[in-house]
Amino acid sequence: MRYVLALLFAGLTVAVLATETGGTLAEEAAAPGVGIVSTQAIPRNEACLSPADLREALAEKRVIEPVAAIRAARQVIPRAEIQRARLCKHEDGLVYLLTALRRDGQFVHVMIDATTGQLTGR
Repeated sequence: MRYVLALLFAGLTVAVLATETGGTLAEEAAAPGVGIVSTQAIPRNEACLSPADLREALAEKRVIEPVAAIRAARQVIPRAEIQRARLCKHEDGLVYLLTALRRDGQFVHVMIDATTGQLTGR
């Protein structure tokens, strides 16, 4: 039984190492202040649109697709896993608020302008 578990563990380790891109956690850290939003600038849940409002905004072509916002966020945090994407009202327009989990275990919030697809920051 130990041999089976050891072989299984070794096989999984090889599979994980084979799929890694070889980057380090230091490479994942974004430049300070670029697109990563402090908790003070994050819109409240009350300011976020419902899924029906999101569909309406997409149908009227007022905002970009959520997939495009996720692609833009991956430019800032390339190996993070996007956990949540919301369309929210912020200052003078709409933004996608993306919550991502970095490989070092930290949650990061990224705001993408919903009309242009560009990163917004403070």
